[in-house]
Order: sequence, then structure tokens, then C-alpha cells
Amino acid sequence: MSENRQRQIVIGDVHGYYEGLMTLLEAIAPAFDDQVYFLGDLIDRGPQSYHVIDLVIQHNYQCLLGNHEQMLLNILSNENVPMPLVQAWLHSGGQATIDSYPNQTIPQEHIDWLETLPTYIDLGNVWLTHAGLDPKIPLAKQTAEQFCWIREPFHTIEEAYFPDKLVIIGHTITFTFPGVNPGQLAQGRGWLDIDTGAYHPRSGWLTGFDLTNNLIYQANVFTNSLRTLSLAEAVVEVQPEQIIARRNKQRA
Repeated sequence: MSENRQRQIVIGDVHGYYEGLMTLLEAIAPAFDDQVYFLGDLIDRGPQSYHVIDLVIQHNYQCLLGNHEQMLLNILSNENVPMPLVQAWLHSGGQATIDSYPNQTIPQEHIDWLETLPTYIDLGNVWLTHAGLDPKIPLAKQTAEQFCWIREPFHTIEEAYFPDKLVIIGHTITFTFPGVNPGQLAQGRGWLDIDTGAYHPRSGWLTGFDLTNNLIYQANVFTNSLRTLSLAEAVVEVQPEQIIARRNKQRA
């Protein structure tokens, strides 16, 4: 591994697991000039969302808007938000986020920062977004609805959305794809999913991807174990027809 090149490091969905994130960052050991990017969903489900957001802000790490941040902002910015939407967020981990803050109060500094989060970051040959893109919609017309929420229409694309860029996403836990085990990454046509399900009891793995050196760093939030793999060792290729067949089987 090169010791002198500035690294680009992408970290998957943290979901409030601050201690696991700290373990992962200690293993990655970002240098002052390394660029660290988070794919969104810093919050919800885990016990320390407050600390995760504070860490990312204090280190000036770049972060994308995830669907969980979007849910929080929608609720905070709308006095008339329907109660079922509030309850859906609380039951999707939002209550854990509120409980992680002193006096159960989210400070305005954090809200202001969350409102600045972009929906994608273009790194040239790599394009970062939380969930993916709608293959039927031009890039200029896509919104946070696509970037933060989409799943199967993007996962089952036959041709890469960008001919010259790899799209790196989170949002969908990788072991939910056919043939992918907990902790493994899932790769499709022009995309790579690194959300290995840190909060999920079947996994616990939080993933960081060193793009510069094609290295995968993983920390398990439940066992405190660490491992470093080459990208080739960590990734499983998933075919669109496999995803569609599994969906049809589940619906049958």
C-alpha cells in the first residue's frame, strides 16, 4: 500500500454505532489530507447518533444525505407532519436518535448541518450516493426521493448508469442480495453496495472502503473484531436476474 498518496475513503451506513465507527477509523487511520466520505444514515437504530454526527462535523468529513436523515429533517421542518410518519420514523430507529441527545433535544447546529448534506458526490471515476439512481430518469431530474430511497429498479439495471463511473451506495444491506453473506459487499452493473448492516444482529459489520488502495476495512460493532480485505476478497457479483427471481419467489 502506498504511504504517500492521499487516500479517498468511503464509509457505509453507521446507524448510530459510534464506538464501532471509532474502532473502524482507528484501523483506517486517516491522515490529515485523506478524504473521508460517509454515504449517509449516520443516525437511527444504534445508541449514539449524537456522537456520530458530532464526530463527522468536528472532523469536517464529507457526508451524504441518507433516507434516515431525510426522515428526521422532514419531521422537524413540518409542524403538520402526519402522526403515522412520525411513528414510522421513531420505530425505524428515530427514538434511539432522540434518546442519544442530552435532554432528548437535537441542537440547531446539528439540524443546520444536516440541511446542508448533498444527495451525491462526484469524484470523477467514482460517484457516491446513498441509495442509487432511477435508470429511467436523466440525472438532472432525479431528486432526493431517488438518491435516498431507491432499491430494486437501480439494483437490477442491465447496463451501468454511468459508462465511466462506479456508483458506490449504501442503504440496502448487502446480505439481502442473493448469494451474499453477512459482511460481504454486493456488486452489480456499475454499482457497489458497502452497507454491510452494522446494526443488524445477523451482521454487525461496519465497512470502510479505501478507494485508493482497493482495501476494505471492517469493524464489527457487536464483537469489536476487525478485519482488512482486498476488494476482490470482499465482493460478490450479483446479477439482475438473480434479484428479480428472488423477489418473485418471495412474492409467490
